[in-house]
Amino acid sequence: MAKNEMHMQRLSIIGAGAWGTALAIAAHRAGRDVTIWAFEADVAAAINDSGQNSFYLPGFALDRSICATTDIAVAARADALLLTMPAQHLRRVAAGLAPHVKADTPVVICAKGIEVGTGALLSEVVSEVLPMAVPAVLSGPTFAAEVARGLPTAVTLAACDEQLAERLAAAIGTPHLRIYTATDVIGAEIGGAVKNVLAIACGIVGGRKLGDNTRAALITRGLAEILRLGLAKGAKLETLMGLSGIGDLTLTCNAMQSRNYSLGVALGQGKALADILANRRSVAEGVFTASSVVSLARRLGVEMPICTAIDAIINHGADLNEAISRLLSRPLRPEPLDNKGR
Repeated sequence: MAKNEMHMQRLSIIGAGAWGTALAIAAHRAGRDVTIWAFEADVAAAINDSGQNSFYLPGFALDRSICATTDIAVAARADALLLTMPAQHLRRVAAGLAPHVKADTPVVICAKGIEVGTGALLSEVVSEVLPMAVPAVLSGPTFAAEVARGLPTAVTLAACDEQLAERLAAAIGTPHLRIYTATDVIGAEIGGAVKNVLAIACGIVGGRKLGDNTRAALITRGLAEILRLGLAKGAKLETLMGLSGIGDLTLTCNAMQSRNYSLGVALGQGKALADILANRRSVAEGVFTASSVVSLARRLGVEMPICTAIDAIINHGADLNEAISRLLSRPLRPEPLDNKGR
């Protein structure tokens, strides 16, 4: 075992959804000792009894050495923690971890979102609730089932400490899970959060059968919104144009595997949001992040018309056709993006 991996042998996945389960499988492939913390006792029991997470990622066998627990203190006894719970639960779960986390433990944020109410990035939540820990972010174009299957995937792992990012990447990565490192934590977060809102918009385009041209335009103008918000928040342009930015945006806006895209399709087909959510166990992060993105953008003086339209549709009862008409009637501007993402 490489020297820089020695103290990264024990990994705990905090959250037993599809993404957490896929990361557990990937980390085991990388040779790590893996524990999964599950909020739901029946999920933990299913993993331990059957070697499968039949609730969130059915059809994928977990090695019997991967154990699940509902005891947060047990899960905290690891060399690094990977937080994979839904973004809006991160503060509560992190508070539960706080009494048990050792100083300087790396905490890798694998959820994608912006906190409702505070407009805080998830790294800001971790820094507040777990000040003894060292935050990092894992983000990029990933569908859980493909990672679990071992299909080639590339992601970004960002930490302010470049050497820590490299150690974490070495501990988790495999030839089929390529992990590129960065020091731009904010940039890695912004792309992953905003793309979920934009994926709902692209799904609506699909559900309304507005065509591939429209989706391509929406993705491109959506990227401009990611750049504007990210740069205003202090992100680096090259991060937003990388895997955790344009890479994640491209994936999520083009496939029914995306929870956010498929939710948008259902909305575009005329289904009510409450009915869509009632038939799902998994979380579409863009539903919650829409209001947070718009709130943060207003605070920073950033214009984000597509995200604002989705927030209006989801949270304020705006009519779909009227929202689309408002977007199409906006004044035209010069197209090239400047260094502020405009």
